[in-house]
Amino acid sequence: MDPDDLDGGTPDTHRPSDQDSSPANGTATRTVGKPGRHASLVRLLTELSVERDQRGEPALAFLGEGYRLLEQNSDGGALGTQYLTMVEASPYGICVHQRGKVVFVNSATMRFVGATVSTEIIGMHITDLVDAGSQDALLARIGSLVSPGSFSEPTEMTLRTLQGRRVTVESQAVLTTWEGEPAYQVIMRDLTTQKAAEAGLRFQAALVGHASDAIIATSPDGLVTSWNPAAEAVYGHDLDQVIGVPVAEVVGAPMSPRQVVAAGGVMQATHYSADGTALAVRVSAAEMFDGYVLLCADETAQRRAEAEFATVVETLDEGVLLVGPGGRIELANSAAHRIAGVPPGSLVGLESRTLRLHDEHGAPVPVDDLPSARVRRSGKVETGRVVQVRRRDGAHRWLSLTSGPLMAPGQSVPSVLTSFADITERRAISERLAYEATHDPLTRLANRTLALNHLRRTIADPARTTTVMFIDLDKFKIINDSLGHTVGDQVLRIIGDRLRAAAGPSDLVGRLGGDEFLVITTGYTEAAEVRALADHLQRRLAESLTVHGRELHINTSIGIVIAEPGDQRSADELLEDADLAMYQAKTFGPGRYAFYAPIMRKRVQDRFALEQDLRNAVAEGLVETVYQPVVDLRTGAMVAVKAKSRWAHPERGPIDPAELAEIADEGDLMTVIGAEVLAKAAREISRWRADHGVHCNVNVSLSVRQLGDPALLQVVQTTLEAAGLGPQDLCLDVDETALKDAADAVDALRKTGVRVTAERFGAGYSSLAQLCRLDLNVIEIDRSFVADLGRSSDAEPIVAGIMAMAHAVDLVVVAEGVETARQLEVLHELGCDWAKGPLVAPPGRVDDLKRAYEHVVR
Repeated sequence: MDPDDLDGGTPDTHRPSDQDSSPANGTATRTVGKPGRHASLVRLLTELSVERDQRGEPALAFLGEGYRLLEQNSDGGALGTQYLTMVEASPYGICVHQRGKVVFVNSATMRFVGATVSTEIIGMHITDLVDAGSQDALLARIGSLVSPGSFSEPTEMTLRTLQGRRVTVESQAVLTTWEGEPAYQVIMRDLTTQKAAEAGLRFQAALVGHASDAIIATSPDGLVTSWNPAAEAVYGHDLDQVIGVPVAEVVGAPMSPRQVVAAGGVMQATHYSADGTALAVRVSAAEMFDGYVLLCADETAQRRAEAEFATVVETLDEGVLLVGPGGRIELANSAAHRIAGVPPGSLVGLESRTLRLHDEHGAPVPVDDLPSARVRRSGKVETGRVVQVRRRDGAHRWLSLTSGPLMAPGQSVPSVLTSFADITERRAISERLAYEATHDPLTRLANRTLALNHLRRTIADPARTTTVMFIDLDKFKIINDSLGHTVGDQVLRIIGDRLRAAAGPSDLVGRLGGDEFLVITTGYTEAAEVRALADHLQRRLAESLTVHGRELHINTSIGIVIAEPGDQRSADELLEDADLAMYQAKTFGPGRYAFYAPIMRKRVQDRFALEQDLRNAVAEGLVETVYQPVVDLRTGAMVAVKAKSRWAHPERGPIDPAELAEIADEGDLMTVIGAEVLAKAAREISRWRADHGVHCNVNVSLSVRQLGDPALLQVVQTTLEAAGLGPQDLCLDVDETALKDAADAVDALRKTGVRVTAERFGAGYSSLAQLCRLDLNVIEIDRSFVADLGRSSDAEPIVAGIMAMAHAVDLVVVAEGVETARQLEVLHELGCDWAKGPLVAPPGRVDDLKRAYEHVVR
């Protein structure tokens, strides 16, 4: 059916004779006095009353009563007007359309479609007020009405308001007449509220059906009337098993909904499922119009988790504190009480501000800087904060804290959870490791790393003058090699203690390794003050010391560098320069000090180059062995030959034997050179003696390093056997300054039958007591005393005293370095036994010994 064909049925059959023209507007109040319209309304009300009476709705039945009244008053009197007003005030929408056009609407219809006056709707096509999706159904319903008074079944329909919105209504169409012409009356009921209610019910049903908590409805006397799927899952009972059963039976525990409501509506209870499993349940109860509803939240897993959490927290080695929003401690485990040194349970309830914490510098932590305050301000987790707590028993413990916020539902201010570990022992170990990383383990002085770091800080201060003193112990290796490292270590400890005591309180004293020490001071600005300090240190270190029953004397060589403000040298460069100055001091003799000068670096470089050249010369066999005769002053006979090393440098020419020995000793070449000299001298002199039928001893010098060589005895014995010499044919010459610390090595040599000479006697700390203790055969008077004979009145008494001392213990005395006839004459007069030197016979190759042997000194 086309909407334009809506003409209300057959016109000839239903049009009344008293038809009037259409009114200007379609409102009911404007047509009450017209009989045709009254009749139409009477029929409308009759049809309404009949249809609604069948649905049993009192309001429409009342409209039917109005029809009978209108029928009795068809002239449209006051009674008709009263009931037309009733139609206008009806909550149901009433609309009449004829030939597809709207001719009458009441106020409810205007409200449905959003009109303010009826003229906005009268004259509109009926389909303009119906949503496109409902138009076909509307036309079908109207088309099904074929006889006056017939009506359609109530059907949902969607209206389209004037503003474009959609409204769902229930509509029913009636075929009637309007002003004598066929028309359709449509009665509409607004379903908006009903739909909302139905949607709410569906939502509630879905919520109940899908809720994770058990929802149980009961009758007033506690019988189950509703049981959602979650209740089946929690308690293990199906719906058909519990309906009508007392709720206490299905939850496995006493349960009175009325008592729960009376007690406040919430309670904790233990229920039991169908298989007997205990359940921790939180019950919430509310009263309904027909009974009670129970919400049973299964908190079994939560309670188990809480118990497990409490167990874990309680067994932790770390302390755990929970500070509530109000600042009070709400939880504290056993470890927290143990670490804090307080009785169990005494922390809970305390204000967190009462905890006294101190920072790493020992200052109290302010209240607003406590972990709980900081976390509340930032809302962030803080880790690794280190604090100190001072316990009641006086102990100080170091703690490492981790704190974070905890925000419970409905809580506006977070709680703060703090865990802390006692790191006192770990910190002590760390500090000890840091100390050991920067201190010498033997002397506990600063090591090289700490010394350099300190030096870098001092020279970075533009207002301070820094002095570096590099201290080396003279001939310390003799002590290590002859007396052992145990004695040597004890000597180093004593030297370290003396240095620490002699230096200033703000000076840094360190050990760089071996027998090298360091003093860094900023208390002096003048060279004279530094000299006074160096003299003071050397005097203090030179005082005799006793280790394992042995009295020792230690001399030191000191290199000094003064760095004025603005000095551009680095800490490493200053240390190198002080080292150079120390080596320069050693060239002056034992127990001296020297200030650094730039020329020293050139000397050291030359010395290093010379050492490398010597090393190459030894490898290539360019170090020559020469022999100097030793003559008996009484007979003039050659009694021994002294083997010496001689090296002619390709650029510098012959190197002084003393310098050669010093370079070889510093470069660890003396042991190699000494062994070669010993082997070559024994072999050549043994052959020379056999060729010439001459008997004379072989004298070979031993260095300090050779004395400390554990293989020395084996080397000597093997050398003598290879050369065919007896032990009495060999005399080993040892520097007098090394003898006092090499007594054990000397004794071991003497026990083999080898003779021992004390070289350079008088240059050190010689005494008659030492001569008695040492098993010697010969002493050699130092050339410095021989050189003064005939020139200094003091030299002769000194030499005489030395000879008297030696002869008193049956030692042979030999004078070293005789150069003049006057020296030789004085030695004769004093009763010296032997002599050697340029005047007696210069050093030469083995082939030159024949002329020396044939020469007799008279």
